[in-house]
Amino acid sequence: LLRAQTGPVRIGYAMARTGPWTGGAQVSQEPNYILWAEQVNAAGGLNVKGAKRPVELISSDDRSEIETCVRSYEKLMGSDKVDLILPPWGSNANFAVAPLANRHGYPFIAPTALSKKLIELKLPYFFLMLQQPQPMMNALVELLKGNGAKTAAVVYVDDLFGLENYAALKVALGGSGISLVEDKSYPLGVKDLSPVLRGIKDKNPDAFIALSYPPDTILASKQSKEVGFNPKFFYASVGTAYPLYKQVMGASAEGVLGMGSWNRKSSMAAQAYFDAHVKRFNKEPDRWASGATWASLEILQAAVAKAGLDRKAIRDYVANNSHDTVVGKIRFQGSENIATPGAVSQWQGNEFEVVWPKSIATGSLVTKPAWV
Repeated sequence: LLRAQTGPVRIGYAMARTGPWTGGAQVSQEPNYILWAEQVNAAGGLNVKGAKRPVELISSDDRSEIETCVRSYEKLMGSDKVDLILPPWGSNANFAVAPLANRHGYPFIAPTALSKKLIELKLPYFFLMLQQPQPMMNALVELLKGNGAKTAAVVYVDDLFGLENYAALKVALGGSGISLVEDKSYPLGVKDLSPVLRGIKDKNPDAFIALSYPPDTILASKQSKEVGFNPKFFYASVGTAYPLYKQVMGASAEGVLGMGSWNRKSSMAAQAYFDAHVKRFNKEPDRWASGATWASLEILQAAVAKAGLDRKAIRDYVANNSHDTVVGKIRFQGSENIATPGAVSQWQGNEFEVVWPKSIATGSLVTKPAWV
């Protein structure tokens, strides 16, 4: 027993290192888990109610497969009996694992899940860091309306993320004065969007909105450039907040909008985190979910300092307190983070500037130039 109380704190997770989820998982999530564990251990260990103990990460590749992901967590919580767990990447994986974590009584602070359905499950051990579809789409429509957009076209990936955000967008557009001239869904893993984009170009909307994953976000951007479709507002997400987007699109990234909620200018804590990430991995964190991942670890760390490894007490601490994090104050109502507002960011030079709402903005909206 004594060894258990002084030995390492075993923290388990499964993460995509192969398969289609890898891009997101290896930008937004796993690097942050590794950096956090290293920082904690370099500082003498995790403060467990006053006693410092080293962190040991126990992890595996979920291969971007729901079944593998679920099996991995079942093993971590069931037979391995790890002290704590960290969530996998993406809405679909979280949707599969969250009920399991709840049943085993493991607090689960998810930084890359975006789903109203997850909130509606009412799982007491489950917390979502990201702003959900309705606040995110409301922010986008407010920005478009305030800057004179009258028409919009949307494409969306045919899965939980795309469908929920599309539904939220339609609600947000109601009564906004912006009419939807085209809406098309596309399958996960799509390789060509140019016929759809040509059709949309002919309708000449003020705003184009892609509710997309990183590969499709880049595809839609490249193919819009190829077919000469350059609307006044070009919004695509997820993936626009990734440094990779800027690397791939080069000067053509300028003026592109997407889901983002922080950057190194947001606070001194954000700058310190950004610098540590770049120093450790020689790459920048993304300007949306990376910050949420780091913040989720800060919340967990504070909870363990206060409650030790009593998972019910950790859960109660997370549920009942307001948390100061790298991305600002976070407070949960049920599973939802109700403190972080919906936001829109835009590539300007080398930074993905938060341009809406004004309360957390790091820059002002600029007019999108022609593709370069």
